[in-house]
Amino acid sequence: MTDRKQLVVVGGGPGGYPAAFLAADKGLHVTMVDQEPNPGGVCLYRGCIPSKALLHIAKVIGESREAKKWGVSFGEPTLDLDKIRAFKDGVVAKLTGGLGQLRARRKIDFVQGRAKLTGASTLAVDGKELSFENAIIATGSRPAAIPGLPSSPRIWDSTGALNLERIPKTLLVVGGGYIGLELGSVYAALGTNVTVVEMMPSLLPGADSDLVKPLAQKLQKEFAAILLGTKVAEMSEQADGIRVRFEGDGVKEPVQVFDRVLVSVGRKPNSADLGLETAGVRIGSKGFIEVDPQRRTSSAARRGRLLSKFAIRPSRRRQRAPLAAHDPRPTRPRVPERP
Repeated sequence: MTDRKQLVVVGGGPGGYPAAFLAADKGLHVTMVDQEPNPGGVCLYRGCIPSKALLHIAKVIGESREAKKWGVSFGEPTLDLDKIRAFKDGVVAKLTGGLGQLRARRKIDFVQGRAKLTGASTLAVDGKELSFENAIIATGSRPAAIPGLPSSPRIWDSTGALNLERIPKTLLVVGGGYIGLELGSVYAALGTNVTVVEMMPSLLPGADSDLVKPLAQKLQKEFAAILLGTKVAEMSEQADGIRVRFEGDGVKEPVQVFDRVLVSVGRKPNSADLGLETAGVRIGSKGFIEVDPQRRTSSAARRGRLLSKFAIRPSRRRQRAPLAAHDPRPTRPRVPERP
């Protein structure tokens, strides 16, 4: 006999936990399913938060060097990678632990594990079946990969770069978006010679050019090179690193070797192997769940909530707002946001 839930939220990231908190504040009995021990998702565990913790360290290092112009010299900083990792992990643990407390205060049930839909109103979590009246799918995204690249520990995605296993002498960042530039800035501050390659004519494609220009000027001073309008034509591993061949009009050295390569070319939705087809949920050609303006999927029994367009945190938080329209009951007093 299955345990029937009023609302199940699959995914505990910045799309899932605000929706779960909002639903609980409106009086629904909510169950959250996530693979981590606390809510937070990629953003808190392997994305925005650890990145910002490391960027804070990079900023301090940069300011210590800049202070020489003001007549204050600190000397070249000494790096202790173990302590840097511990600081980053501590920030993550504190914030995710705080979200766990907020979840508990709202009396939201939490099931740790991977969920898979088994029908229009049922799902299984590591063999345990749950039935539900409504469900929100908020399973987030993962780093996109470039087909045909060699399988090598020298080639990182953003998660690998955040592990901070070592400080390479040289690093190629493939992709001039915000994730690659943030992590490139961190490694440059820690002493790595960083090269960024972007196939579009400017960094941060799609962003306001008036904002990109001063950032690009700053990064030109911090990075070894920024190759715009350039693509990676070939990549292979050899004894001394990753050999990369570039194609582009302004490329002076078409073949270079790097200690490490960070592939940062966007993210893809986590919509595979969720059993969505068993519930009649349609998925678009790029892997996004198809939803209406109120985030409802093609399944009449379900509210769809998997990154309908953007895979960045602010958009996911805004997408929770239409959920309020699904429940007419008045909102009960909110639990304070600070644990």
